[in-house]
Amino acid sequence: MSDGMVKIDSVFARKLGFTGDKFHESSYLWKRGNYIYISFIISKQPGRGNFSNLVKRILALGYGVKVPTPSAAMRRILQHLKFRRSVEYWAEVREYVEVWVKEAEEG
Repeated sequence: MSDGMVKIDSVFARKLGFTGDKFHESSYLWKRGNYIYISFIISKQPGRGNFSNLVKRILALGYGVKVPTPSAAMRRILQHLKFRRSVEYWAEVREYVEVWVKEAEEG
């Protein structure tokens, strides 16, 4: 797949496990190079492992996972999943943003 938005239930999204039975239809991901950015996601069944399973599947497919500017609740989940905090410059907004990262080989 080329870089860009990954819409829920698209062919590539289904390969990742990013499907409408697990996540709210307003959720979306971005693919940039060898990373999948989880920009906005809402599980339909919080606490059932949908997010963790999505991360595991993305890593298993050889992509790293990045989560920009997570909420406090998401930050706790990312810490539990052993993501590391970093900062990236985003040209679109002309500023540095907090991004939590898990590399594919860390999966």
